[in-house]
Amino acid sequence: MIKAELRAEFGRKRRALSEADWQRRCEAITALFFSEQAFHWQNPVSAISTFLPIETRKEVNTWFLVRQLWRNAPQTLVAAPVTALDTGTLTHYQITPSTLFTQNRYGIPEPSPTSSFVVHHSAFDMILVPLLAFDQRGHRVGYGGGFYDRFLPECRPDCLKIGLSLFDPVDRIADVFEGDIPLDGCITPDQVWAFC
Repeated sequence: MIKAELRAEFGRKRRALSEADWQRRCEAITALFFSEQAFHWQNPVSAISTFLPIETRKEVNTWFLVRQLWRNAPQTLVAAPVTALDTGTLTHYQITPSTLFTQNRYGIPEPSPTSSFVVHHSAFDMILVPLLAFDQRGHRVGYGGGFYDRFLPECRPDCLKIGLSLFDPVDRIADVFEGDIPLDGCITPDQVWAFC
């Protein structure tokens, strides 16, 4: 399938999830993220960038994961992006329990730049990447805005790119192009997928 078809299909699949099923899947992803199985990727992880969910679109609820990091790994710097819609770029800010958040026009929670500080992309050991679908080779389908396509090449080569998906992978995304950066791994409610 091509990306446009996958966006439509997996958008429908998300909308069809009941609130209880969506929450169960998000909690299962969080549990696997913190499992020994997931952290064979790199130890320790000192700085993580995470997307924050558009809950009305039933994105993976990363708040479960963020709050657990704050509680159980306070030494880990956690950051989230602010989107510059005019330039299509992301600027990351540290987030803590005292950070103030606003919603951008897409409904994405963003840290207020006045309540935090910028984290340079070179600091990250791991990026949690939003997606609608992914395939068994680690390629992903996002919303099509290209924000992460522009951001990921700026990160260190050893920075792990980890997707979080409510659904299992498709066999193959047909229209991957040369500039697409594959994931190193992806976590679904039932499995940790490693591509590196």
